Amino acid sequence: MSDPEERQLLAVAYERFKRHLTDWIAIGVILSVGLHYALFTLFPTLRAADISYGSRAITAVSLPPVVKVPPPPQQIARPATPRVGAADITEDVTIAPTTFEANPVESLAPPPRPARASPEEDRPRFIPYDTPPKLLNPEEIRALLQRDYPAALREARVEGKVVIWAYVDIEGRVGKAHVQESSGFAAMDRAGLAVAREMRFSPALNRDKKTPVWVQQAIVFQTK
Repeated sequence: MSDPEERQLLAVAYERFKRHLTDWIAIGVILSVGLHYALFTLFPTLRAADISYGSRAITAVSLPPVVKVPPPPQQIARPATPRVGAADITEDVTIAPTTFEANPVESLAPPPRPARASPEEDRPRFIPYDTPPKLLNPEEIRALLQRDYPAALREARVEGKVVIWAYVDIEGRVGKAHVQESSGFAAMDRAGLAVAREMRFSPALNRDKKTPVWVQQAIVFQTK
């Protein structure tokens, strides 16, 4: 067959295919719709498998502390068996009688005298009291602290504290005072003693009775 005849046959086949193309497309669409309808109608419903998963919580377990068991104690040696010594004890030994007739009151020693605080004592002693003394002139003492403040220490802005033992009599006056804890400066200690002697207190009471006492008083020198 010659080339012109082949080209003519191909042209005829192409024209025939082009005329029936829309028909083949329509038939394919109808067949596809029918096939899908049959799949969804005749076969059971398709369901997706459950692929969900859950997380498990991890519980932390605290281990108990390691207890070291100490070794058993060494065995204690038994004490020696006591031995009874031989002693000659006479039966004539007696205890002296302790009756009032054998010990008359006139032969007894006098009772000790009660301890009392005194300004002449070098070391203060505690005296029982129910109501402690109270400072009555604090404003005057503040003024005295500024007046008796050593000038050299004030100008140098040196501050300090003097702890004073003061003897307060039954009238509330300071009869004697001495330094218990120094400020480190002799001039400041002397000024503290001078201020302490000007203090006035309400008298201390012991069972509603006035009594002299030793009191501890801190005197502080401060620059303003």
